[in-house]
Amino acid sequence: MNNPIRVTVWGENFHENSDHDRDGMAERYPDGMHGAIASGLTKLLGDAVEVRTATRDQPEHGLTDDVLAATDVLTWWGHARHDEIDDAIVEKVHQRVLSGMGILCLHSAHFSKIFKKLMGTTCSLAWRNSNDSELVWTTSPDHPIAAGVPNPIVIEGQEMYGEYFDIPQPDELIFISSFSGGEVFRSGCTWKRGKGKVFYFSPGDQEYPVYHHPDIQRVLANAVQWAAPIPAATLQSPAVVNMAPPKFVDAKLNSE
Repeated sequence: MNNPIRVTVWGENFHENSDHDRDGMAERYPDGMHGAIASGLTKLLGDAVEVRTATRDQPEHGLTDDVLAATDVLTWWGHARHDEIDDAIVEKVHQRVLSGMGILCLHSAHFSKIFKKLMGTTCSLAWRNSNDSELVWTTSPDHPIAAGVPNPIVIEGQEMYGEYFDIPQPDELIFISSFSGGEVFRSGCTWKRGKGKVFYFSPGDQEYPVYHHPDIQRVLANAVQWAAPIPAATLQSPAVVNMAPPKFVDAKLNSE
């Protein structure tokens, strides 16, 4: 039997505790957004995953060396406090991704330090928060992240994200969203960085209960399984190697 995928669900945990948002967040996400994401993964994947949560307000943002060493896939949701994330922690996460850890960057995490570091671009986009309807269309129906997902996923209320989205050309475009205002957005994209897999998925603004949506939970569960390193992975980042000359070169030099 394969070992469970070790997932750390990271949440900014700001809106859950701010005076402005606390009451609404308590209604939509009584266990926090990170709690809802973690619950969805556990419900769908069961014993195939081992899920923990971590938040910005914990020591080292909850991402200690021990936690990162015990994480196969990290999910990241942030919005209002990107600049407060310690650069040293971001660098540790970045190195862990290059070593083979998978990462799912969700919604406003397009502006997180870790996503911008992985992408190398501004990651800017167009947006409007006016309770738009969103249709999430599958553009790669045979991809494992799209398995069991209806086409389209219908989200009744959501913040609009639109193009132009300043990201590198995705290795794979899995989903594209359309909105009631006519906008479209590349809402589900993958990349490889070093030995790690990156998935960006946009549905999930804090003002809407999107992470309780069963189809969104299915996408995230599929993405965790896709992003997980293979069981034999070393989780060591590639390094420069000073390679000794091959034996046949030595033999040729000696013969001369």
